[in-house]
Amino acid sequence: MDLIIYNATIYTVDPSFTKAESAAVKDGRFIATGSNKEIARKYIAGTTLDMEGRFVYPGLIDPHCHFYGYGYSLINADLVGLRSFGEIIETIKLHNNEFPSEWILGHGWDQNLWPSQEFPDKNQLDRVFPDKPVLLTRIDGHAAIANSEALRRAGVNRETTTPGGELIKEDGELTGMLIDNAIELVRKHVPAPEYEEKVAALMNAQNNCFAVGLTSLGDAGLDRDIIMLMDSLQKSGDLKMRIYAMINPTPENFESFMKKGVYKTEHMNIRSVKLFADGALGSRGARMIEEYSDDPGNYGLLLETPEYLRDISQKAWENGYQVNTHCIGDSAVRLMLNIYGEILHEENDRRWRIEHAQVIHPEDFDLFRKYSVIPSVQTTHATSDMKWATHRIGPDRMKGAYAYRRLLEKTGWLPNSSDFPVENINPVFGFYAGVARKNHDGFPEGGFRMENSITREQALRAMTIWAAKANFEEKEKGSIEPGKFADFIVTNEDLMQMELDRVPHLKIHKTFIGGKEVYSRE
Repeated sequence: MDLIIYNATIYTVDPSFTKAESAAVKDGRFIATGSNKEIARKYIAGTTLDMEGRFVYPGLIDPHCHFYGYGYSLINADLVGLRSFGEIIETIKLHNNEFPSEWILGHGWDQNLWPSQEFPDKNQLDRVFPDKPVLLTRIDGHAAIANSEALRRAGVNRETTTPGGELIKEDGELTGMLIDNAIELVRKHVPAPEYEEKVAALMNAQNNCFAVGLTSLGDAGLDRDIIMLMDSLQKSGDLKMRIYAMINPTPENFESFMKKGVYKTEHMNIRSVKLFADGALGSRGARMIEEYSDDPGNYGLLLETPEYLRDISQKAWENGYQVNTHCIGDSAVRLMLNIYGEILHEENDRRWRIEHAQVIHPEDFDLFRKYSVIPSVQTTHATSDMKWATHRIGPDRMKGAYAYRRLLEKTGWLPNSSDFPVENINPVFGFYAGVARKNHDGFPEGGFRMENSITREQALRAMTIWAAKANFEEKEKGSIEPGKFADFIVTNEDLMQMELDRVPHLKIHKTFIGGKEVYSRE
């Protein structure tokens, strides 16, 4: 026996949601749970840990995030939460002085936090950085602002067009605002990071994730080189994070992965493809059935043709791969539900996912159940968007927006993630958003559209066992049961009983993967 933990309140998150006092671990997996006396009577271990009355939960799982992208963003200017474009200018000036580089890159701005709530233009950037390229990505990753030098280097001008993207103009001239696929016109000219930078990005991201209790992640959209780097670092023991890698739909990925079937180790699982149907609501790129309430004539964007989305989905079905498609707007959700239905036909266990499932037409909710489609949601999107979403899509469509309880009732289970770095990496924030439907300021007082809140038990399942199930991993993780990986976290306070408005302040005391400590707050 390798490890026994005791004197704990252990939330096993098994089918009966039972609690235990003690657990035994051998060869990196749980072999038993029970009372202190039961475990002490049956097992002797080389290491015993007295939890001193603390609380133990399965390791937390984020089934849809951008792990590598988050790590890489840590070396760029952090623009999250800034309240004006002027603040952004000052931030990137300081960043450029401290970390000079060929390009100035930043991430996280959100015009909905600014007094005008209008997209910026490149004029201010040009005045401060006339000769240095600048590319600053919006919080959702579906819009960016580039200065004139960045556009010049990319060969982008007012005649440039691209399918599934928009270059915003004013009086016929480019403002520097790039929507969805237009961002890549500039981004592909940013120098690629060196090997050492990629490794540092992954290790920094891992350290931050362990500190908030994450032990397993679904990285939504990866190229072959990053997947192979992750796999090699996992095999060397440096990257301990367990990763469910969703491949980008590239010919190289199809040849390397999809055509060869499922690739599985204890730390890496490759059996899914990530698609994009539309953009984001915050940048009005989400594809809507009816025009935007605050932008008449604008229906948003389809980033790929229906024929392309259908073709890739068919290839995935033929190769036994899961399809996970980004759908924010009700038109995109309907399109992909119908494409899935054409291929799947009926109830099944393929576990194809609609990622975000943010705005759904009332007539389409039943299609999730009909075709066994998983709504893979982010509860924090509701509380991030709630102050402006009604203005954007109107009160009628809001009835089918951020409808997590309604989706849960249709499907019987619901994985919850963060989509970080779009949202904060802390999964406890998603727990709170799902249950309280408030932001961290306690707004609104009674919660946002509480008819679609979920319970604490559902919220915990959504970031443990249901998240594991969304990744075909429920038999090896997501609960504290015999035979499963000994991935678990320890807290000083009880997430399931503490005062709800204090939940966002809960800290992780320790994080374990395979029975070995990977993080300690001490």
